[in-house]
Amino acid sequence: MTRPNIVFIVADDLGFADLGCYGARPTPFGPVSPHLDRLAAGGVKFTQGYSNSPVCSPTRFALMTMRYQYRLRGALEEPINSRSKGSPTLGLPPDIPTLPSLLREAGYATALIGKWHLGYPPSFGPLRSGYDEFFGIMAGGVDYFTHRSSTGDHDLFDGEESHREIGYLTDLLSRKAVEHIDRHAEAARNGHPFFLSLHYTAPHWPWETRDDAHLAEGLTGKLMHLDGGSVDTYRRMIHHMDEGIGQLLDALDRQGLAQDTLVVFTSDNGGERFSDNWPLVGGKMDLTEGGIRVPWIARWPAAIPPGRVSEQHCMTMDWSATMLDLGGGKAHAGHLPDGVSLASVLRDPDSRFDRDLHWRMKHRGQRALRSGDWKYLMVDGHEYLFDLSTDSRERANLARREPDRLARMRDQWLGWNAGMPAIPADATVSLGYTDQDMPQR
Repeated sequence: MTRPNIVFIVADDLGFADLGCYGARPTPFGPVSPHLDRLAAGGVKFTQGYSNSPVCSPTRFALMTMRYQYRLRGALEEPINSRSKGSPTLGLPPDIPTLPSLLREAGYATALIGKWHLGYPPSFGPLRSGYDEFFGIMAGGVDYFTHRSSTGDHDLFDGEESHREIGYLTDLLSRKAVEHIDRHAEAARNGHPFFLSLHYTAPHWPWETRDDAHLAEGLTGKLMHLDGGSVDTYRRMIHHMDEGIGQLLDALDRQGLAQDTLVVFTSDNGGERFSDNWPLVGGKMDLTEGGIRVPWIARWPAAIPPGRVSEQHCMTMDWSATMLDLGGGKAHAGHLPDGVSLASVLRDPDSRFDRDLHWRMKHRGQRALRSGDWKYLMVDGHEYLFDLSTDSRERANLARREPDRLARMRDQWLGWNAGMPAIPADATVSLGYTDQDMPQR
C-alpha cells in the first residue's frame, strides 16, 4: 500500500467530551465541531485513548520521541515554563531521534505549524529536531492577538526568526496549514509524501475568540486570564479551530490527496477550567481519567473503514510509533520506541490487543497504571483501584475488596518505574492557580 501523507493535529487542553462526536452538548451557535465530527464519521473514533501526561510539554516529548517522556530531563518539568528560555537542559536534545527526523530520513517533507513547547534556540527547536519548516510559537501559550508569551515577549516565529503578522493565532495556523498542503500537493501526488504537525494552541487560555481583540492589551503578563472566560467563549474557541480543520480537509479534497492522507486528531492532555470531561473526573494535572483520557480520531480512506469506533487502549507515543510504521521509517538502535504501532487496529477497528499504560507525576505524588479494565491510582499517598468497565468516573474504590489485585498492580507499576530515571528535586511543578483563585475539584 502507498505510504500515506500524514497530518497530525493536536489541540491544547481539550476535554474528553468537548467535541460533538464525543457527546458535546448543544451550543447557542450550533454544533461546536461539525468538521471534526465529519472526520470521525469518515474514519475511526477511539474511546479508550490517552495522552502520555496530564500536562502539555511532557506529552509533547513523548509525541516526538515515541518513548516514555520520563527518560528526558526536560520532560520532568510539569510543564516547561519561562525559566527554560536560554536553558541548555530544559528541552528536547537535537541528537535524540524524533518522529519527524525519522520520517525525513524515510523521504518525507516535514513541517510543524503551531506550538513547540520543547525548549528554545539556540539549544533546542523544531528545525533542530527533524522539521524542515516551522511556523508557530516556542512557548507554552501566547495571546491570540499580540502573540506575546506569559513573560510579555513576542513569541511567533517563522523558522527561528521572529515573525510579526496581524491576526487571530488559530486562524493564522489554519491558513498556514492550508498553504502548506497546497504547496506540497504536486510532490505528494508524485510519490513524495509530507508529514505535517498542526499543533493548535486552542482552546488553551487566554480566553479569547476571534472577536475579542479588545482584551489582548489588558492580558499582557496575565495570560492565565484568571478573571475572565466563560463556557461560551471556550466553545467558540474550539469552533474556530474546527473551522480551520474544515479548511484543511477541504484542501486535501481539492488537491486530490484525501484518499491517501492519514489525518489524526487528539489533545495533549485533558481539559482545563471550562472544559467538559463527562463522565470522567479531574482534568489537566490529574492522573484521574479526566486528565489523561482524550479524543483520538483517525481518518485514512485508503485503509480505515468509515464510521467505526475502537476500544483499543493507546496513548500518544503509540500514535507516533504508528506514523513511523506506516511511513516506513526506522527507529535508531538505542532509541527504540516504547510506543506500539496501531496499524493493525486502523485497518481493522474491531481488533484489539493488550496494552498496559503507565504514568507518574511529581505533582501530588501521582502514579497510575491501566491494565485491561483495571486502573491502579495513587494521589497524595492514597491508593485506589477501579474497574473502569463499570466505573469510568472512578468513584468506587475497590482497593480493600481486591487487595491481591492492588498488590499486583502496585508491584507492576513499581517495576516499570524502576526502569525510569528518578524525578530530580529541582523539577518544577507550575500550577498557575490555586483554590485562592477558584474552587478546586
